[in-house]
Amino acid sequence: MLKTFYSIIALLFFTFSFSQKTNSLKGKIIDETTKLPIESATVYISSAKDSVVIDYTISDKFGKFDFKIKNIAKPVYLKISSVGFDDFKINLNSIDSDKDFGTVSLKTAIKNIDEVVIKSEAPPIRIKKDTLEFNASSFKVRPDANVETLLKQLPGVEIDADGKITVNGKEVNQILVNGKPFFDKDGKIALQNLPSDIINKVQVSDTKTTKEEKTGAVASSNNASINLTIDEKKNKGFFGKIMAGAGTNDRYESSGLANYFKNKTKVSILASSNNINSTGFSMDEIFDNMGGGRSRSMWVNGDGSFGINGRRFGGNTGITRSNMVGINYSDEWKKGLDATGSYFFSNTNSENVNRTNQTNLLPSGNFSTNSTSKTTDERFGHNMTFELEYKIDSLTSIVIEPRYTKSTGKYKSASSQESRDNVDALLNESTSSNFSDSDSDNFGNTLTFTKTFRRKGRFLSVSFENENNKSLDETTTNSNTIFYQGTDPDDTRNQLGITKKISDNYYSEIEFSEPITDSLQIKVGTDVRFDKQLERINTFDYDSVSDDYSINNDLLSTYTTSFTKTLTPKAGFDWNKSKFNVRASFGTSIVKFDNHSDYVGVATDLNKDYLMPYISSSINYRFTKSKNIWISYNYEFEMPSANQVLPFENLSNPLNTFIGNPNIDLNKYHNVYFSYRNYDYATRSGYGIYSGGNFYESQVVSSTTFDADRKRTTTYQNVTGTNNYWFGFYMNKSIKKETHTYKFGVNINNWANVSKGFTDGQLYSAKSFNFSPRFNFTYEYGELFTINPTYNYTLSKTDFTNYVVSSASNFTHKFNVQITNYWPKNWTFGNDFGYTYNSNIADGFKKDFYLWNTSLSYSFFQKKLIAKVKVYDMLNQNLSSTRTISATSIRDEENIVLKRYAMFSLTYKIEKFGAKEKKPSNRFMW
Repeated sequence: MLKTFYSIIALLFFTFSFSQKTNSLKGKIIDETTKLPIESATVYISSAKDSVVIDYTISDKFGKFDFKIKNIAKPVYLKISSVGFDDFKINLNSIDSDKDFGTVSLKTAIKNIDEVVIKSEAPPIRIKKDTLEFNASSFKVRPDANVETLLKQLPGVEIDADGKITVNGKEVNQILVNGKPFFDKDGKIALQNLPSDIINKVQVSDTKTTKEEKTGAVASSNNASINLTIDEKKNKGFFGKIMAGAGTNDRYESSGLANYFKNKTKVSILASSNNINSTGFSMDEIFDNMGGGRSRSMWVNGDGSFGINGRRFGGNTGITRSNMVGINYSDEWKKGLDATGSYFFSNTNSENVNRTNQTNLLPSGNFSTNSTSKTTDERFGHNMTFELEYKIDSLTSIVIEPRYTKSTGKYKSASSQESRDNVDALLNESTSSNFSDSDSDNFGNTLTFTKTFRRKGRFLSVSFENENNKSLDETTTNSNTIFYQGTDPDDTRNQLGITKKISDNYYSEIEFSEPITDSLQIKVGTDVRFDKQLERINTFDYDSVSDDYSINNDLLSTYTTSFTKTLTPKAGFDWNKSKFNVRASFGTSIVKFDNHSDYVGVATDLNKDYLMPYISSSINYRFTKSKNIWISYNYEFEMPSANQVLPFENLSNPLNTFIGNPNIDLNKYHNVYFSYRNYDYATRSGYGIYSGGNFYESQVVSSTTFDADRKRTTTYQNVTGTNNYWFGFYMNKSIKKETHTYKFGVNINNWANVSKGFTDGQLYSAKSFNFSPRFNFTYEYGELFTINPTYNYTLSKTDFTNYVVSSASNFTHKFNVQITNYWPKNWTFGNDFGYTYNSNIADGFKKDFYLWNTSLSYSFFQKKLIAKVKVYDMLNQNLSSTRTISATSIRDEENIVLKRYAMFSLTYKIEKFGAKEKKPSNRFMW
């Protein structure tokens, strides 16, 4: 399997690398008047027929440009553009050989008395230092398209079937509007709800931390950031949309988004209410949140649920009714003082029915556990974020970023389970009903102070972060557990448990950078971290005399604390050249680890000290503007929890008793990552290879013993030789022929791990492998028709040592096709059909299902009104059945899901923009 996989990658790699001859286009750009070289001029090749950008480059500090391009057998233009100069253009009938354009002189742009007028078109692409800038008006989209549709038209930008955005193969993890978050930095709401015609520029750069932004340091991230700038003409006005829908089976949905922009003042308000597992904000213009049997990983969790700023909506584990109101605000309060903030209120009510069949794998023989549960979960949440940036002067700034979350919830469950051995003898059974009332508060803040100096590369930064969590949970438990094979007494409980948790984490860093040369900086600094956790559990048994939970249960009441203090002095360097960036930092972490418990009147203290190496390093080498290699290495360690190291019995679970081990060591591991990316603008094709993993020197694992009733007793030990790693390959290509566009995509994701543990005193190991190729194809006929089939195969296989079984495996097939028709005019008809097959799921669980969603909409009243009819799960077959293979179990699970419903909705769009103010001319007024 692995040999075949690597052979395929090698074949594709060499096919893409050497399939076509490349030609060199070079020259030198100078100012016609001064004869001085012009740096950072944009040089690009565009089609003579439709002005589509084929490739581009930028001139260096000597004014020279030289880039490789494959054969082009059609007329093209070579254009050169630079701010303040007239554009330069050369007609080329084709490109089939190297071309040297010699010295190209640019004329200073013509100016008039009233204002500067550039007598040329804006180039579709421009490079400004480390930022790639697209001129939005140069790329054609439908008049009613959103920002995501615009991004799909930009060269080098790919949005795959999962919704993941990449630019030149680099994954985008931040999307801003005019440099500020629009509700959230991940850009969900901005991409799907902002109209594309208000966008002026799309700017792409490497994602930077606040410190890197303020000091001008090279980004340490291997991700990209997109900033959307609003067109000045559209930056004054009011726009938004309101939607309401009613459906069969009492289904409903409604949402509204209103935006008020006035220069730097921006206020946006959104609200939604529905009972169809939706955020209320379209994840897809045609299919909303209905997804044809698949989940867009960028937007949703593995179970299909959504999240915005930590709030969870819907999913395939139950049916959720949700309500949400949010506001986003950004403004410049005064010169040098910018403020951005958002607030969300959310309310969700979820109901679920779960059925699980789990085979527990033991060296002495398997046993199975069948369980059912019914749950309801209602939660209320408040989430506030704020960012205040104050520029003290041109070299000094302070950024403060506080955040606060408040959550309350009520959870109710009724469950039953039974366990049987491999000859079907009953081992234990239990019933339980629980009701919990929870309240949690989270406050965090990040403060960053940066001071740069006149000499480039010299700076001082000081940062401070805190995260303070407090939660209180009151749970009433009424359970009965019966044991059939051993001597364990039956366990009956009618109790109230009150759990209080407090977590306080503080982190501070000071760093000074001193340039040695223009490209080399030495950095010294110190990190200080304080982490404190407290958990207090008070359990009370029911007193029938007083009809209250008033009898203290000492065996189920615990008090633990853990306090970790870490000091890390460090030193390192940054070496930044035009072709590469190298950074490395080394130091020693001095760790003081103090733990305390109080159980049945016995106090236990465990205090340890550690000296741990600190290593953080990365290399980024750029062969060309769109071809690079990234390598990183970090040495990491993690502290075990107080419950893992403190030697007292935790009897809270009637089927599993936990005991800490004071002799265990830390989790210590090496983290490595590698990626190679290549994108070719001439052929609109790209590919990449990536790999990474964690390799453990020492890892804390469970050591579990089972008695005759299969009641567990779990403690902890250290093992070596465990790891988890991932590797993969992706490839994409676009072909455009007149009105026909073809897009191909292949993505092969794989992960593997070696895990170990102890069961009944025997060391076991499990080697797991997951192989998951995805194939994607899209055909577009102009703006009238789109078809997008995808296929995803996933194989999961685990090989065991010291087990009654030697291996376990499972595979799934997922096929999906989306067909969208935009004809006749103002009509949109979409069909989303998916098929899922699960190979080895247990008897009683359905192996396959079809999910067909359809949508028909009509725009009228100057496209301000949209009427839509959609049907979810047309065949009424939707289900949620999953198989999970771990080192100790095979778990098959089924949850209730939304079934067929039809929905009619009406959407009204509002757009009222103010005209651009005209500047007064420099003429005398009489």
